[in-house]
Amino acid sequence: MRKRNIVPMLLTGALMAGFSVVSAWQGPAPKSSETVAKPRKKASSSDEPEAKAPQPTDKVESKFKKKPGEELPVGLPTFKSDVATVSVDVAVLDKNGRFIPNIPRGNFRILEDGAPQQIAGYVVGEAPMTVCMVIEFSNLYQQYWSNGWYETLQASYGFLQTLKPEDYVAIVAYDLRPEILSDFSTDKSKAMEGMQRLRIAAYSESNLYDALTDTAERMSEIEGRKAIVLIASGVDTFSKLTFDQTRKKIQQAGVPIYAIGIMQALREWLDARGYMGGIQRLDFLQADNQMRTFARESGGQSFFPRFFGEFPNIYRGIHQALRNQYALTYQPTNLSKDGKYRKITVQLVNPATNEPLRIVDEKGKPMKYTIVAKPGYTAPREVE
Repeated sequence: MRKRNIVPMLLTGALMAGFSVVSAWQGPAPKSSETVAKPRKKASSSDEPEAKAPQPTDKVESKFKKKPGEELPVGLPTFKSDVATVSVDVAVLDKNGRFIPNIPRGNFRILEDGAPQQIAGYVVGEAPMTVCMVIEFSNLYQQYWSNGWYETLQASYGFLQTLKPEDYVAIVAYDLRPEILSDFSTDKSKAMEGMQRLRIAAYSESNLYDALTDTAERMSEIEGRKAIVLIASGVDTFSKLTFDQTRKKIQQAGVPIYAIGIMQALREWLDARGYMGGIQRLDFLQADNQMRTFARESGGQSFFPRFFGEFPNIYRGIHQALRNQYALTYQPTNLSKDGKYRKITVQLVNPATNEPLRIVDEKGKPMKYTIVAKPGYTAPREVE
């Protein structure tokens, strides 16, 4: 009688142990390691009263505000600074994505909300990169040994191997939530170790908006040449944020996004054979458009390769755009601290004629070029 009772108990224990091992192996950690430059604020406990968020029109009060009725000592000097400097990293690329060097300072023109600005700083040079790879990895399109799974890993490992020893890189994967697999480091073995966790996806959700804004906001305080390399299908299934909210947060963060859209060839193959309906076709077109919008409005680029042989040129284009840049600075003529979005336009002009600059190649033929720069910034709000 005891033997009959022991067998079911052993089977039940084995099944529970196996389930816990599989769950720990497959799913992302519910609380991923913090950082990627800027940790999120800890959530307040349920007992503490929830602080009211300042409205966009509110003024930010200073800790050192003068108390009511308090007078400053006579003769005490006071200081006030209204000087603001805006930095704009500009890449000028030819039709093949190669950086065009040796463009003089006088050929650049910056417009802020249509008003010309005086360029105060001009620096050209190659510098190390600070890159966070944001990788979609869910059961939606990255099932084990599927085409999307293989292409995602191929693109991720391929880009990681092109980085130089002095470059900083972090890895973030997302499905239902973003998870930091490795923090910023010049040690590429840590990134490779984090990539080893991308084997079996856990959830079928793909929350692109939440993952992208979370990473961009964390990186907003990083100085120097920084970027997000997004490797994804572009589909969002269950994010808390909307598309418009995501666009605004990305614009405010000021981190360029270089998006690589996956499964382009597979989609065309399925569509040509009648396996895709009209709704699926529209979903993927919308996903591509979202990737283009995020890249363009952040000052980055988007790529949609159909063949694996296109990946090296894409990596080279990202390196050219990030490493070789014209770093321009100016002091805006509009000094209003209203917290509004200011649109930036960078142009190349001939100072003598005020016409668009004509660039020629080594054979004297005119070249088509593209100017890559952030489209704007959010002005600070007044502090009292």
